[in-house]
Amino acid sequence: MKKRFAMVWSAVLAAALVGGCSGGGQTESSSQAEPSSAAGTEASEGSSEEFSYPMEEGEPLTWWKELNNNVALEFTTMTDTPFAQGLMERTGIDIEFQHPPAGQAQEQFGLIMADGDLPDIMEYNWLVNYPGGPSKAISDGVIVPLNDVIDQYCPNLKAYLEANPEIDKMIKTDDGQYYAFPMIREEAETVLLGPMMRGDWLEELNLEVPTTIDEWHTVLTAFKEEKGAIAPLSYIYSDQRIVASNPVAMAYLPSVNFYLGDDGTVHYGSIEDGYRQYLEVFSQWYQEGLVDVDLVSLKKDQVSAKMTSGQAGASVGLTEGHMGAWITAGRKENPDYTLVPVPWPTLEEGDRPIGGHCENRYSGISSAAITTSCQDVERAARLLDYAFSEEGHMYTNFGTEGVSYEMVDGYPKLTDIILNNPDGWSLKTAVASYTMNSSGGPYYTDSRLPEQTMTLEEQIQARYEVWPDSDMRKYLLPPITPNSEESKEYATIMNEVETYRDEMTIKYIMGQESLDTFDQYLENMRKLGIDRAIEIQNTALERYNAR
Repeated sequence: MKKRFAMVWSAVLAAALVGGCSGGGQTESSSQAEPSSAAGTEASEGSSEEFSYPMEEGEPLTWWKELNNNVALEFTTMTDTPFAQGLMERTGIDIEFQHPPAGQAQEQFGLIMADGDLPDIMEYNWLVNYPGGPSKAISDGVIVPLNDVIDQYCPNLKAYLEANPEIDKMIKTDDGQYYAFPMIREEAETVLLGPMMRGDWLEELNLEVPTTIDEWHTVLTAFKEEKGAIAPLSYIYSDQRIVASNPVAMAYLPSVNFYLGDDGTVHYGSIEDGYRQYLEVFSQWYQEGLVDVDLVSLKKDQVSAKMTSGQAGASVGLTEGHMGAWITAGRKENPDYTLVPVPWPTLEEGDRPIGGHCENRYSGISSAAITTSCQDVERAARLLDYAFSEEGHMYTNFGTEGVSYEMVDGYPKLTDIILNNPDGWSLKTAVASYTMNSSGGPYYTDSRLPEQTMTLEEQIQARYEVWPDSDMRKYLLPPITPNSEESKEYATIMNEVETYRDEMTIKYIMGQESLDTFDQYLENMRKLGIDRAIEIQNTALERYNAR
């Protein structure tokens, strides 16, 4: 078996671990089902015995997953967290967590595949990061197909999928095989980031929150000339999600990546007229000093420093990791400091934004697969199915009642062990240590948690009111993936296409390359194979629609 794994993985390891990304996912309209109340008491199909947690004593299971950065501040392994200890007690299953070094998950994943000595459970983005996608992982003999496993041992996940057919469609392969236990977001948790500006500056300058590109230009100019901002617009260029959500670009096209066009086929934004229009405007702003001169080298700590010190007045970021952190830090020096969420801009006043940020309820992240090395598939399946039970849903989202939350009039209210941790843990560390939220894993989220962890009104407005107000959802691709035959070709094409696009985009923005050469840019993109990549994506979309 080890030789087989080594041979299989050596054949694909040279390909970039980019898999078949879809550029997003189509958000479904079906409502979230109530968690199964029968978990732990239902008899498994094909068995006359009624099942209940905790399970009888057995061998420990090994579970490979990345260790969340917030957990790592207090623990060297997830095994020692209150959440993991409680999970083992509730299910009766001992878990030995294995963690790759920080920032080296893909590298270690490749080494494990080449060696062939697999842990029982591997938590990974099989949809995006496994060459050939989950179907190839099954055919390679790496992970176990789960159809029969779910039927026999997973009444909770099965009930959830039956009640949510669009989610069910998303977590299958094209030939109908389930491959992992998913992490599912609520609809309200699919918009995570967006544009923001210094609200106190807008008020001081008697300016309205901008809604159009022209109004953005007016505001940024005022920030530069009236407030002395040396980098009026600054954002984390090293974060691809944020770069892809540049609000100026979103005014001209639904996405700079792949998206679902009005004609029902796949398009690629970075070769369309809107991309050139965006580059013209953004390059002009850069030359006028309205965009951070250090843009292309910016990392989180640099942007944070500029946003909290008054060097920058507008950015793009997450509600919690950026907006909330910056407001808290800014108010230490200036009690009037605030950031307000800004709508995705349009070209004309009164128009509805076409672009914006939105993710699939299922995007592939934190998907836990059972490997072919697992000697007790039932035990692994029961462990992972627990999160989809009524009890497991509450535990994975809120932790232990009476410890990390109390039920108050039917609402799970977080306690001070989360909100004001007595050991001095940050809010994020407490949440990630007592629940599955932030630390990853298969479960489905509950918006009653972020309602409490986002403690600022600005965050609530951003997440649930301002940023979701766009047409982005209708342009999102479902979680499609090229098959094993297409995958290597697709990965090779997109590696070259994205490298070239990113290089030219920087040159256009900084004025190092005239936009008079844009037609040549388009020709070069086609020579690199972007049309073939679009064809592959459309073929994958057809297969997805036929599931």
